[in-house]
Amino acid sequence: MEELRTDEALMLAYRAGDAAAFEVLYGRWRGRLYRYLAHQSRGAADELFQDVWLRVVGARQNYEVTAKFSTWLFRIAHNRLIDYYRSQGRDIVELYADPEDDQAESLPAPEQEMPAAMLERRQTAQRILDALAELPQPQREAFLLAEESGLNLAEIARITGVGQETAKSRLRYAVSRLRQALAGLR
Repeated sequence: MEELRTDEALMLAYRAGDAAAFEVLYGRWRGRLYRYLAHQSRGAADELFQDVWLRVVGARQNYEVTAKFSTWLFRIAHNRLIDYYRSQGRDIVELYADPEDDQAESLPAPEQEMPAAMLERRQTAQRILDALAELPQPQREAFLLAEESGLNLAEIARITGVGQETAKSRLRYAVSRLRQALAGLR
């Protein structure tokens, strides 16, 4: 039944002492939050990820439903990223190397899993990550909040502390720049 409750209800239950409610929330949001942080700062993603969840745990007693849980969570992540950027500077998003891919290439595989096809997919993935890394930080953040988190414009605006039209503009420019950078991948 925990899985059927809203994020906000789960956080309120966690505030009241229900540790299982936190486990459900963590399970729902860990992947999206980590991807968001990894695309923003690969080198510090693990540290930032842990720090955001520690801040969620620390803020549970004062949690009030003033926005969707996802908006609240990604606002914490956004603020933590800003603090990180101020203290460390920016990291460039890079493709994660997957050691299992090397092992898989030595086994017989279907056509789409042959080394040439895998190399092409890796190169495509790298081009996408490079294009994403080339976006100005506010545009990249708006794009990642929309794509990785499924947040709408109002939520993105609230998280980043800008007006909805500014968030819309950032998202529109990000999509346009990515399309230009990736034209010809098809």
